[in-house]
Amino acid sequence: MKRLSILVTGGAGYVGSVLIPALIQDGHKVKCLDRFFFGDEYLKSRQFGENLELVKDDIRWFEPKILKDIDLVMDLAALSNDPVGDLNPEKTFEINHKGRARVAQLCKENGVSQYILASSASIYGQQKDIVTEDSQVNPLTAYSKANRMAELAALPLNDDNFTVSVLRFSSIYGLSPRMRFDLAVNSIVLDLYNTGKIVVYGKNNRRPFLHIKDAVRVYQATIIANKKLIAGQIFNVGSDIQNYSIFDLAKEAGDAISNDYELEAQDTPDNRSYVASFTKIKNTLGFEPKHTVKDGSKEIYDALVNGQLKYSIKHITLKWYKHIISDQKLSKELSINGKLL
Repeated sequence: MKRLSILVTGGAGYVGSVLIPALIQDGHKVKCLDRFFFGDEYLKSRQFGENLELVKDDIRWFEPKILKDIDLVMDLAALSNDPVGDLNPEKTFEINHKGRARVAQLCKENGVSQYILASSASIYGQQKDIVTEDSQVNPLTAYSKANRMAELAALPLNDDNFTVSVLRFSSIYGLSPRMRFDLAVNSIVLDLYNTGKIVVYGKNNRRPFLHIKDAVRVYQATIIANKKLIAGQIFNVGSDIQNYSIFDLAKEAGDAISNDYELEAQDTPDNRSYVASFTKIKNTLGFEPKHTVKDGSKEIYDALVNGQLKYSIKHITLKWYKHIISDQKLSKELSINGKLL
């Protein structure tokens, strides 16, 4: 495999913290552009050496010279879920749409040959039929609307010299050095660990799920794929067998961990519900997930039990952002040019 110079925006986040070590392991040189709201301790560790450069900056205003000699950009930077997006919709559109549109445009202007946008299957919103990449989207939140707008900004830039691909990820779960417990599977496992009980909302809502290690495998597959097959294309990322109702998801996670737990399922005003097809990515890239909800649930639970993982306010993105905003000293430390968000 050719050694590439790769820029990962948002690389210190939940997925990026698993992705970057894998890219380095594959022999690539990586530059991580991030605000580091959740810290940089893991990526600063010596194990990555000269193969990783950390850049504290923002996709909305970084200098284009950062893109010098970069072959590929993986654009993961974003305010990362619906609750955070709804906290400040204006900033969500500014970062998740305009910021990433800027990254894509600057990549094309500065000779980067490939751009991968990390989007979300949440843009399907509420659907009765199984959705494919050609289905009508129905984004219901600021987060999902900004994702769709970023897609629409990036895809037309694709040409013979600039390969643009959009990856619409299922809801991700699993262990990460930048752990999150505001994701469905991860949250279910934490509840069970803390209380011996699982409480879920929207029991009949359906959604696709994907292990974080498989999310990384998709990025790796996109690097080595025939560019003609992925140029200007959107891919749903996941597997048909991991389309779950929230109730069945909770039972799958719970059963992986314990034979003795209580499961309480309630309704919710959250009406996001859809089942996605993953035929395109399977046929085009030969991608099928290797890891299951049971695998991920057991890994997280075991990490909690053995002390490898300890809950922190940082693990709930919305709570941590609110803490930063309310803590004057921390807010100042994390600001760039006097600007926090």
